[in-house]
Amino acid sequence: MKGFSEAELEFLTGAKKLGRVATADSAGRPQVTPVGMWRYNTELNSIDISGYNFTSTRKYRNVANNPQAAFVVDDFASIDPWRPRAVVVEGRAQALAGGDGDWGPLIRLWPDRVVSWGLEDPAGQA
Repeated sequence: MKGFSEAELEFLTGAKKLGRVATADSAGRPQVTPVGMWRYNTELNSIDISGYNFTSTRKYRNVANNPQAAFVVDDFASIDPWRPRAVVVEGRAQALAGGDGDWGPLIRLWPDRVVSWGLEDPAGQA
C-alpha cells in the first residue's frame, strides 16, 4: 500500500474540495462521478467516499463487482499565474454496506498509486 506525502495529506485534509471517483462495471465500462462526501481515513490510510442513498448508486455497485477504483481531488492555487493542483489515488476499493462509525455505507479506497502535482509553491516549499 502506498503512503501519502506530507504535501498530499495537507491538500487532502485542508479546505473541503469536490472529488471525483472513477469506477468500472463488471464489463469494464468506466464511470466517473463527482462526490462531495469523502475523507482521508488516518487510521487506515484510505480514502472513504459516501453520499446520499449510497448503496443504490452505480459507483457503489461497480465497486462491489470490480474492486479497482481511482479518486481525484483538484483545484487551482491561482489562475494567474496558472497553478492547478491535484492528488490522484488509484487502488483497491471495497463497498462497505455497514459503513464506519458516524458514516453510513461507503466505498473505501486503499492507495496502490498516488500521483500529485502543483502542491509546492513557486519557491519550492509546500
